[in-house]
Amino acid sequence: MSGTVWAHVGQPFESAHYDLVIVGAGRMGAALARSVRELAPQLSLLLAEEGGLPNEEGATILAPGVWHADVPPSQLARAEKTRALLGDALNVCGLIDLSAEAREGFSPVSQVWTPELAALIDPQVLPFARLDTRAGTYSAGSVTLASANAAIHGGADLMLNVRAELCGTDPAGRAQVQLHRLSVTNMHEVIVAQSVMVTAGRVIVAAGAGGPHLAEVGLGTVTPHRTAYRQTPRLEVGSTAGSPVLRHAGLLLRPRDGGYTVVPPIVHPDPWGYVPTGGRLVGVPVGLRRETLDALLDNMDGLSVLAGEGLVLGRSVADVPGAWVALPDWNVEGGGWPLWQRLDAAHWLLLGGEHADLTGLSVARELAVELTG
Repeated sequence: MSGTVWAHVGQPFESAHYDLVIVGAGRMGAALARSVRELAPQLSLLLAEEGGLPNEEGATILAPGVWHADVPPSQLARAEKTRALLGDALNVCGLIDLSAEAREGFSPVSQVWTPELAALIDPQVLPFARLDTRAGTYSAGSVTLASANAAIHGGADLMLNVRAELCGTDPAGRAQVQLHRLSVTNMHEVIVAQSVMVTAGRVIVAAGAGGPHLAEVGLGTVTPHRTAYRQTPRLEVGSTAGSPVLRHAGLLLRPRDGGYTVVPPIVHPDPWGYVPTGGRLVGVPVGLRRETLDALLDNMDGLSVLAGEGLVLGRSVADVPGAWVALPDWNVEGGGWPLWQRLDAAHWLLLGGEHADLTGLSVARELAVELTG
């Protein structure tokens, strides 16, 4: 029997109790909900999301959706499991690593050369390449939507347009979550139209970059996780479904929708209270913030296409897609990878972050096994 979906405040909802409440219906939360319903269909489950699916203003919808096997040995099993969980959603197109110097595993770029590459890179600057034939791309948004739909068809309930507030536990040890149901006025103002308390045996916070802050405010639990704002500029240069992903110095050119998405590396977390703003390129205001500009300039000689007219610069930060990304265990050596952790007897934290493409689904599955074991 399918679960219930509450999309707006016109649909009545009363106080209730669930075995599990998952806060956040992005990639990690939806994958967790699906796995829990598959492993323990007898458990009642509510998936609560502040926006629409797949968390339309969050990092999931802008995720690169690139899988490859170039991960630390400690993450390899999780990466392979994630690839298996992706199944037919993965479009195997290959990934080409580029290098200015000869390195182990790299060959002359001429061995992978195509007319398409001639429009993208300067082989004099990047004469060496390594091809990962098993790598590919996928739509993180589509995978998230499929996970949420499977969870609902399996009996999970879903509430959209709701802001969750953690309220500790009641005298019986049950977790309490205040759900603030949102609506829009005639003046397009978002307001809280109804607040209702839900209790749960366990609450999993899967709210992306906002998850650690939500736990800190509601539970007083301080974690080592950080956040950063990542932009993904559009590159209007032709690509096909079979075009490979290109990578150099941590920057990706990901084929998407007949062009490319530029995915810069995250070099540091952003300080609390930081507000993303556009920068200037040769004195002209653009929508790329300083960190994005630096990554593009550092790669412009080798990835010559970045110096062409196809790069969409925008005039303000609002013109360039971007979202806050979690940086799990940023200050811990070997950190930055998706993880789950127990905050107390009734609350758990689930984080994806910048490497969720590679191991996120596997980590969500691990937590589902732990919760239902």
